[in-house]
Amino acid sequence: MMSKNRKNLYIYLVMLSFFTVLILIVLRGGVNLYGSGLVAKAHDVSAFSMFKKVLAFNLSTSFVVLLIQIIVILFACRIFATIFNAMGQPSVMGEIVAGIMLGPSFLGYFWPQVSAHLFPPGSMDAVHLLSQIGLILFMFVIGLEVDFSALKNKMNETLVISHCGILMPFLLGILASYWVYERYAASTTSFLPFALFIGISMSITAFPVLARIIQEKGYTHTPLGVLTIASAANDDITAWCLLAVVIAITKAGSFGSSLFTILLTAIYLLLMFGVVRPFFGTLSKRFTTRETINKNFVSFIFLAVLLSSCITEFIGIHALFGAFMAGVVMPYTHGFRRILIDKVEDITLAFFLPLFFAYTGLNTNVLLINSPEMWLVCGMFIIVAITGKFGGCSIAARLVGESTHDSLTIGMLMNTRGLMELVALNIGYELGVLPKSIFAVLIIMSLVTTFMTVPCLNVIKRLFKKKEVHEVNEVLPLPIISKSKLMLSFGRSESGGTLLYVYHLLFGKQLEETPVIASHFTQGTELSIITADHYSRDTFRFIDSEAKTLKIQLDRHYKLSDNVIDEIVNLVNSEKIEYLIVGSAFGLVEKIPQGNRTKGMEHIHSFWKNIKEKSLELSGIGLTLKSKEILQRVKCNVMILVNQLPLNKISKVSIVICTEEDGQLLQFIDGLLQSVRQVRIYLSISLKDSELYKKIDNMLVDNPAHIGFHPFNELKDLELNQTSVHFIITSYNVCREIVTTNDKPQELPAILGVRFKETK
Repeated sequence: MMSKNRKNLYIYLVMLSFFTVLILIVLRGGVNLYGSGLVAKAHDVSAFSMFKKVLAFNLSTSFVVLLIQIIVILFACRIFATIFNAMGQPSVMGEIVAGIMLGPSFLGYFWPQVSAHLFPPGSMDAVHLLSQIGLILFMFVIGLEVDFSALKNKMNETLVISHCGILMPFLLGILASYWVYERYAASTTSFLPFALFIGISMSITAFPVLARIIQEKGYTHTPLGVLTIASAANDDITAWCLLAVVIAITKAGSFGSSLFTILLTAIYLLLMFGVVRPFFGTLSKRFTTRETINKNFVSFIFLAVLLSSCITEFIGIHALFGAFMAGVVMPYTHGFRRILIDKVEDITLAFFLPLFFAYTGLNTNVLLINSPEMWLVCGMFIIVAITGKFGGCSIAARLVGESTHDSLTIGMLMNTRGLMELVALNIGYELGVLPKSIFAVLIIMSLVTTFMTVPCLNVIKRLFKKKEVHEVNEVLPLPIISKSKLMLSFGRSESGGTLLYVYHLLFGKQLEETPVIASHFTQGTELSIITADHYSRDTFRFIDSEAKTLKIQLDRHYKLSDNVIDEIVNLVNSEKIEYLIVGSAFGLVEKIPQGNRTKGMEHIHSFWKNIKEKSLELSGIGLTLKSKEILQRVKCNVMILVNQLPLNKISKVSIVICTEEDGQLLQFIDGLLQSVRQVRIYLSISLKDSELYKKIDNMLVDNPAHIGFHPFNELKDLELNQTSVHFIITSYNVCREIVTTNDKPQELPAILGVRFKETK
């Protein structure tokens, strides 16, 4: 009988042939009747020449030019973001530099013809419009990240810190404008808007960059981090309201005529907080999950954002302020903001903002700073910016009772400008307030004050570390430190509780006196502060519940990172961890060659070969490369848990000992017997006459009811699956051999492979 697939193929070929013949017949009749219209045109031109003309025409269309520009911009931004991440800087720094490199400062200077073809005059209008849409979405996300609960809890301190961090640099910026206005800006704008924009450019803090630095430094849930985030949020709201007033004055031409715009702005704010916010608060009670916040509802949110932006642009205070306020008035109920951020943030950060950076870079010509006097102006603005923001915030923090270390840290974080500064500077540039030379100087100032943040924070930490430890030791008694520091690192939230339970099995009641460091690292650094905070709480929910049940004290460690392995290794080294446990899935790795098997492995291999039943479609199943890299880079005792099954019903454990070194596994028996009724020890035949054999025999005499001692060859008589043997503890090498040589590793019981550190 003909198979169904072959029958369908024949039907398709017949259908294709039939309709092809009919189409050719109809076309031939039309050509005979009316002529083709092509012969005369192509008579004197070769086919290849015609093809080249078509390609040249396609390449010159505005749409293709735009697509090529976007490809180049995104590619350059990813390269520079990766470089700056490797330097410990946020991705936004690399993306800003990438935009400058694509502009007249580098590409246009060294390869002007390439720059002219890639960014021909007039072609950047489309990029500019796309970047403005991206900025509207970005400012909406920034508004969503403003946490009013944090402001309420720290209102007094944040008002002092944030407003001192605005007023002091604003004043210094206006004073600095006296020196540069007549020479560099008098011919393009009046003094009032110029001085106001210089002042506001000194006062802005980059809330997104600051939030990501706080996440990377692990300050998110500390009093220092909460105070800094609250101050930055307050700073953001105040600075953007102030910028709105400055824009109104600039567009109106005088302070008197700008009062009408300011009055309309006040009415707009009353409507946003008095009408729009309660309305969305009511909606959020119905739309509480990702499923209910569907495309229709998201489109409604976007309409609200665009309408708010349109209103603020219409009354004369810029569309970005409207987008920011639309985010501010969104409700907090049921993670509503977190869901919206998840839906908007990725496409905004990954696609739209690089276009804005490129557009900024094309308008920034660093080569205009080409004289000692211009470099002196640049240096002056950098000093004024740092003195005003860092100095103002540090002094204010110290006055409200913060320590010297925390005050300097807050000041340095608030001194970060980054992307928010670029947004404000572009507004000033588009309004004609900032001439190109001053625009380039202020861009350099923004880069310097952002770039210096992370290195300066490290210096502050080193300077105060020894002093703070000395002060603590004088006031408090030294803590009792356990002999063993334990750490677990988990990926899925459910696996955290499983790994903690394994520690409970191995160490028993000792854990009640020994805190366990529970670490989770989220891949990537582009999460918002609100999203990361929710992820942190959700991630630790299961392990917190297990720790409460087992009466174990947890030291939680959560961080965003582009390199999870580096974070695990650094934490192990800095905390001087004695035992580390991680989970491992099955990954595709090479089989262990016959010649590379550890001494004693031939027994494991022959035994496992005997219990194979069927071949596996995917060969080469083994431990993941992540686990192997951790083993290679840390020097502590490492445990790899394979097949993370529910372990809370374990009643028996099997310890497999293949070499003399594996005898170290016996140290866990006392802890195991506190939780399970029986521990079985399987010993390799090659160790029958060893001292280890005698030691196990003595243990059996002391506790015959709960310890079983079996020759290794008896293990092959058992049906090793998830019901017969609940938990196997063995060395890492034996664990790897078991997993890589078994045809059904997914059906094996939970296996803990232990790699003991080398003893000197």
